[in-house]
Amino acid sequence: MGQWKTVYFNEITLLPRMNIGIVCYPTFGGSGVVATELAKILAKKGHNLHILSYARPARLEDFDTRILYHEVSINSYPLFEYPPYALALASQMVNLIEFEQLDLMHVHYALPHATSAYLAKQIMAERGIHVPIVTTLHGTDITLVGKDPSYKHVVEFSIDKSDGVTAVSEYLKKGTYENSDIKQNIEVIPNFIDLDRFQATDQTDLKLKLAPNGEKLVVHVSNFRKVKRVPAVIQIFAKTLEQGIAAKLVLVGDGPDRQVAEQQCRSLGICKHVHFMGKWEKVEEILSIADLFLIPSGSETFGLAALEAMSCSVPVVSSDIGGLPEVNIHGETGYACELDDLDCMANYAVNILSDAELHAKLSENARKRAQLFNQQEIVRKYEQFYEQVMIQSSVKAS
Repeated sequence: MGQWKTVYFNEITLLPRMNIGIVCYPTFGGSGVVATELAKILAKKGHNLHILSYARPARLEDFDTRILYHEVSINSYPLFEYPPYALALASQMVNLIEFEQLDLMHVHYALPHATSAYLAKQIMAERGIHVPIVTTLHGTDITLVGKDPSYKHVVEFSIDKSDGVTAVSEYLKKGTYENSDIKQNIEVIPNFIDLDRFQATDQTDLKLKLAPNGEKLVVHVSNFRKVKRVPAVIQIFAKTLEQGIAAKLVLVGDGPDRQVAEQQCRSLGICKHVHFMGKWEKVEEILSIADLFLIPSGSETFGLAALEAMSCSVPVVSSDIGGLPEVNIHGETGYACELDDLDCMANYAVNILSDAELHAKLSENARKRAQLFNQQEIVRKYEQFYEQVMIQSSVKAS
C-alpha cells in the first residue's frame, strides 16, 4: 500500500515516507492532544497524515499541506435513536485506505476507534488489501470503559486484533493486563513534550497583573472534571495561606467543577487570592511565571499537565496515583503524597514556596526530567514501532 516499502542498507532497515491515518477524539483531553501533536511532528518529518474525527481537533490550528483533516459525518435516520458513529468511522476508514493508499492506521483510544479499525481492516482484506492497525491506550479506555461489562469483551477483542498496541505509561500497561484478558504485547511509549514551546520565558507583565505585590504563584491546569479534584486544589492552597505564605492561586481551564470551585472560594473567604483564567491556549505563558504546580488528581494515566509544568522549570506537588510517579519524581522534581493527605501536599507546598534554595534545586531537576520526554525522541520511537508492526504484519499476510 502507498509509498511504503522496506529498504535494506548496510543491514539497517530504513523507513521512507508513509501515508498514515490517525483517529482521535477532538477534545482538549490528553489523547486528542497527543494524537494531534504526533501528527504535526510526523508531517514535519515528511510523512503524510490523514486525521479522522467527528470535529477538528483543538490542537490542529495551523495549515500544513502534509496533514489532511477528514470529518466523520453521521446521517440521522428515524430508525436510529443513537447515530452509529463507529460504523460511520469504519466506512470513512475504508475510503481513506483505498483512495489515499494508507500504509498504516493509528487509532488513539480503544473504543470505538480500535473496533472500527478492525471492521475496516476486514473489509479491505476482502479486497486483497492489508493495512496494519496500531492502537494506543491512553487511560479511561481501560480504567473506566474497559471495565464496563457492556463494553469489556469488545474492548478486549479490538485490542487483541490490533497489529500493534502501545500504552503511555508502565502503570497503564500493568493495569491493562490486570484488568483485562488481553494477550497482545504492549509497548510503552510515553507522552512527549515540546521543549521549545514549554520553557520558562519572560512574562513580567503577566506576573505583575496576577501577583502585583510579589506573591508566589501556585498554578493548576485541568478540564475541571471530578477526577481532577479541583476542590482539593483549593483546600491545599487555603492551607498554605493559613501557614503564612503570601500567594495567589491561578486556575487554568474550565469544566463541570468550575462553579463548585468558585463557591468553595467564597465559603473559605479566599476569592481575592484566586484567579479563574478559563481556557488559556498558551498555557506555557502562565507556567513560565508559576512557582508551584498542584495536581492532586484522583486518576492520571500519565500526567501530561505535570510534565508541561516541569518543562517550564516548575516544581510539582501531586498525588501518588497512576502514572504521576513516573513523571514527578518524589524528592527530585517535587513531591507526591497519598491521595487524601491534603495536609501532606500543603506542607510540601509551604516548604517549596518558603525555601529559595530548595525551589531552585527542584526547578532545575524538573526541567532536566522533562528533557527525557523530548518529542523528537518519543516520535522516533513511534516511527520505529510503525516499522516493526508493518514488517511483522506483512509477513503474516504473505
